[in-house]
Amino acid sequence: MRWLLTVFSTMLLTANLGLSQESNDGKDSTALKTEILNEVIVNGSAILGSKFEAMNRTGSANYISAKELQKFSYNDINRILRNVPGVNIYEEDGFGLRPNISLRGTSPERSAKINLMEDGVLIAPAPYSAPAAYYFPTIGRMQAVEVLKGSSQVQYGPNTTGGAINMISTRIPDRFTGRATLSAGNFNSKNTQIVIGDSFKNFGFVSEYYNYNSDGFKNIDGGGNTGFDKSDYLAKFRMNTDEGAKVYQSLLFKIQFSEERANETYLGLTDADFNENPYRRYRASSEDVMDAEHQQYQLTHFLKLSQALSITTTGYVNKFKRNWYKLDDVNLGERVGINNVLADPETYAMEYNSLLGNTDTPEDVFGIKANNRRYTSQGIQSIARLRWGADWLQSLELGIRYHEDEEDRFQWVDRYGFQNNELIRTTVGIKGADANRISNAKAIAAHTLYKLNLGRFTLTPGIRYENITLGRINYGTNDATRSGTDLSERENQVDVWIPGIGANYTFTENLSVFGGVHKGFSPPGNTEGQDAESSINYELGTRFNYHGIQGEVVGYYNDYQNLLGSDLAATGGTGSLDQFNAGEVRVSGVEVSLNYNLLNNSSEKVRLPLTFNYTLTDTEFLSSFDSANAIFGEVSVGDEIPYIAKNQFNLNLGLKHKKFAVDLGARYIDAFRTQAGTGTIPTNLRVDSNFVVDMSGRYFYNSHFTFSFNIINLFDTTYAVSRVPAGLRPGHPFGVNFSITYGL
Repeated sequence: MRWLLTVFSTMLLTANLGLSQESNDGKDSTALKTEILNEVIVNGSAILGSKFEAMNRTGSANYISAKELQKFSYNDINRILRNVPGVNIYEEDGFGLRPNISLRGTSPERSAKINLMEDGVLIAPAPYSAPAAYYFPTIGRMQAVEVLKGSSQVQYGPNTTGGAINMISTRIPDRFTGRATLSAGNFNSKNTQIVIGDSFKNFGFVSEYYNYNSDGFKNIDGGGNTGFDKSDYLAKFRMNTDEGAKVYQSLLFKIQFSEERANETYLGLTDADFNENPYRRYRASSEDVMDAEHQQYQLTHFLKLSQALSITTTGYVNKFKRNWYKLDDVNLGERVGINNVLADPETYAMEYNSLLGNTDTPEDVFGIKANNRRYTSQGIQSIARLRWGADWLQSLELGIRYHEDEEDRFQWVDRYGFQNNELIRTTVGIKGADANRISNAKAIAAHTLYKLNLGRFTLTPGIRYENITLGRINYGTNDATRSGTDLSERENQVDVWIPGIGANYTFTENLSVFGGVHKGFSPPGNTEGQDAESSINYELGTRFNYHGIQGEVVGYYNDYQNLLGSDLAATGGTGSLDQFNAGEVRVSGVEVSLNYNLLNNSSEKVRLPLTFNYTLTDTEFLSSFDSANAIFGEVSVGDEIPYIAKNQFNLNLGLKHKKFAVDLGARYIDAFRTQAGTGTIPTNLRVDSNFVVDMSGRYFYNSHFTFSFNIINLFDTTYAVSRVPAGLRPGHPFGVNFSITYGL
């Protein structure tokens, strides 16, 4: 830690030596302020900051702007990311509360193999020690979303195989701004957002309240709420020097708090019950609920020493606590997990019938587990950026981060039985008797990225370093007070260099080619000696504009030397989170993105923009192994990775006018297997393909009022989205919301 502080001090001292070398005297103050504020935005919270930057990376990158997010006003990150090629997702709750995101074929479970960030800071509950994303930021309050893949994301870790997603929260405006949005729809869904902010000469602020809730679209046998209620509170305060100062500085403090109560369950449906009524929920899930709270504190110092040199330093603390109280097993003489019951209801006929709650059961038949956990993620990171050169434009980025996180599990199981169609608790579990341990991680990460621009040619070599210590302290299930009478500990360390290089060549202003190669990495678990996930990843692509058709086509090949799987309850496992080696794997694919105005600028008043995105993902295990995890099972050479659709596309058609806008979005997802295998997918291990259409419309009444509607699943298509955590689960049925927005 001491040497880390020395590095920070050295960076700041080196920067300050250049204070007297350059001056902004004589420069237009308005232009300077705009430039400074843009620098703060880009360096403080964004990776890309604009579509222009995304289109000029030497690797794949996508920037989803505020205008694009407003098209459908989605609160579900799953639906937003469908517009990005190379993204594979399987849904779980229909509202995007806990998404499962894969970038370029990484394991999608709980988005654990990609970097999730908010305002440039890792946002998963414990990114190193327990990265499964049981918390996900409220996407409805975000101002932009950035997605990086390939060599574009070597700067961001610890996961460098698939990519990174950075969500940019509401920014401090440059003038007084107020906005209020009220929405209501079927399933008693409601949404409220209030934003107020302003900037002065040396001070700026923004505050935001965001709530969305619903009674849910599923129906519990016997009645009950299957929805959720989530509220977010955000405030940012910025102090800054005068805009014409020789050395510009700003200090930004961000505080965020959210609370959620979701009546969600791991219990799905058997195939027969899904075919009869996909929105049914068995009575045995009536007590299932998650209570969660999240806190974020972030302090960012921005120092612009000259037009060539700037340093951004951020300290952060994220805290998350949750207790997901949910049905886990059925015990009629032998404990059977709910996943096994629903996968084979004939073998476990007695257990299945007990889930229905139509008859009384003995006491203690059902185990409802209190998955009680607390997470802490904290650290400090600093990035210095230097630009120089005229004919040869060059830049250098140096970054360093010290990070600590931990997951504290203190879980128990209560036993229940049915009496008169009501689930009654018959035994109160002993707290800590199911799990009583702390997993932790300490990591020092550093990176450097050099960029050389020689006219038409751009080269970006970079390297990342990760030094990680992962540990676990297990107090045992008989030591609720954690006195240490039955203590066991283990530790694993990893030290790795992660190089990468990207290049871009511009033939004309309408045609360029880019490509790169980089090392893929994901941290191992805390089992001593366990290897990290590693791969070598290649990509080659082109960006073009041909007679108004703008597009990008990318091919990639990810060669895994060692793929890691995780034992998650969310995928039918035991929930230990222990990782296991899955051997050599090949993932390759093609990503296509096309944009075209059907009117081809023939009308200045009306536009008909058309967007098409296509993703081909091909996966293959190159080694055999056996796994107790339900989604892998017994794997043979040639098998495909489960929960990765081979083909998917998204088509958006818009009608734009200065007074109104209408958008129609259609997405297709190929059938995918739910267990590793090859050839024809067995019915009981398959999620069928689906084609879903959404629609939205906005009417700009005047400069203050906007009226809008949003329709999810326009044709009320019935479709399944997954077979995990336990049984088939449906996608969102027809849903409509009407909104009114007032803005200053």
